[in-house]
Parts: sequence; C-alpha cells; structure tokens
Amino acid sequence: MSVRELSLGIEPDEPRVVIAGRRVWRALRVVLHLLAGSLELIWRRAGRDPHRADIAAAKQRWCLRLLEIMAVELRVHGPLRGGGVLLVSNHVSWLDIPVIAAARPCYFLSKDEVSRWPLIGWIARSVGTLFIRRGGGESRAKVKEIRERLGRGQGVLVFPEGTTTDGTGVRRFFAPLFAAAEGGVPVQPVAIRYRDAAGRPDTGVAFIGDDEFHYHLWRLLGRRRLAVDLIFGAPLSADADPRVTAGAARQRILGALGG
Repeated sequence: MSVRELSLGIEPDEPRVVIAGRRVWRALRVVLHLLAGSLELIWRRAGRDPHRADIAAAKQRWCLRLLEIMAVELRVHGPLRGGGVLLVSNHVSWLDIPVIAAARPCYFLSKDEVSRWPLIGWIARSVGTLFIRRGGGESRAKVKEIRERLGRGQGVLVFPEGTTTDGTGVRRFFAPLFAAAEGGVPVQPVAIRYRDAAGRPDTGVAFIGDDEFHYHLWRLLGRRRLAVDLIFGAPLSADADPRVTAGAARQRILGALGG
C-alpha cells in the first residue's frame, strides 16, 4: 500500500479486487442515477422555471440518493436558516455541492467550466445554478443576480475562496460577492469538513490542482465510506463594507473547523 493510496483514504486491509468491484458497481449506479435525474428534470420541464418548489425538492432528494450510493455519512450541525440567506462555505471538492444541497435546498454560484461538463452541466443549469467565469470581471453582474434571488426569499450559496483546498485551511475570501447581502439579508457561514476514522481532515477527498473530474470520482467510488461534517454557524448581519463581512464569515468557518 503506497503513501499516495493511504492519502486517498483507500483501506489497507481490503483486497484490490474488492475495491475494483465496488468502483464498477457504484459507477453503474451513479450513471443510472444521473440518467434518472435527467429524465425527471425533462418530465418536470425544469428548464422553464428552475425555481419552483417541486424542482428544489427533487434536487434535494437526488442529492440525498447520490450520497447514499457513494456511502457518504453526512452529519449536519447547527441551525438551518430558511428563506433568503447568503450562505458562504469553504470549498474542498465538487462533492461539497451535493453534500450541502442534500442538507439545505439552495442555489449555487459555480465556476463556468462546470456548465460545459457533459450532462452534469445541463443538470446544473436546469436546477438554477449560477455560473461565473474566473477573471472575467463578472462579479458585479453576479452580485446583482444573487441579490435578486435573495430578494425572492431563496438561499444562495457561494464559495468565496474562489478555488478548492485540501480542507486543512481556509483561503482569503473574495469580498465583492458579499455585497449581495444588503437590506438586512443574513449571511450564514457553513463549514464543511471531511474526516477520516480518527477524526482528522480527510485530504483524499480534496479536488485540487490538476485533478480531473472522472479520475477523482473513480477514486472516491473505491472508498468503503466517506464521512463529512456540515456545520451551519449563526447568521451574521452584513456590514456596509463587504470586506468586514467576508473576514467575519471566514473567522467563523475557521473556528468551526477547529483552527
């Protein structure tokens, strides 16, 4: 068993044939689950109005089922604030999105590359995901879109680090997005922590660097189980200066992660 395999959370006591069989079986179930979700979105005509309550409920059910297929053990802590709230979270992996959506229906601000992923990009657009291009100078336009969603009483989640980390730290937050929280809209910090059997950060879940989605998914499908804590902090009142709000939210998340 190599150091690389241990860092990815592969069980050292499992024969490779068992891991391979688990991957193939789960991969088949994930593909079927994606197809079933796509057909449901077509049947519900989600693209015409992705903000309907039945679409939000279907999205949450789909994410819960995906976590079940991938043997993700999710523990949710703290108050789940309803209505229009700007949710901000640290970012470790693409898996963060179904993990959070399984716990709390909301809309996501995602990087533009995801919109071009085969099938997954279409699903994301159909359920109302917002997309932003890195370095495209779109932050002001996206703030306006987020503000409109919040004004309709919808929850929107952003990853203000702008990238993923290995889960052992939190990068500086991109402050301009916090300008969306105006007029008394609360900002709720959300800390996501993947952990191993000893309770330490599970860095093997991280989707960073040159990782490609299909390779990363294939690795995770071989895991016996995945454990994640989702910690909803007390909502913050937005300051007039977005940088102050961003700093306060980051400190709350760091505190929830134990550092």
